[in-house]
Amino acid sequence: MTYEEKLRRIDELVRLLERGDAPLADSMRLFREATTLLEESAKELKEAEQEVVRLSKGPDGAPVEAPFKDEEADT
Repeated sequence: MTYEEKLRRIDELVRLLERGDAPLADSMRLFREATTLLEESAKELKEAEQEVVRLSKGPDGAPVEAPFKDEEADT
């Protein structure tokens, strides 16, 4: 499941839980699924962040700060 698919599923799970009409056992199952997906997504996001930092290091190993493309368009 891709990161985006996980986010969509989490959104779906939240909507189901917010309705509040599922039996307790089903609600707990949905909550566990959402928690697992959140943990997996957070891990993927952290790994992507670390990759960006690694790719953004200068020749001396020090980080090089550069704006994202969208930020450049705003200025």
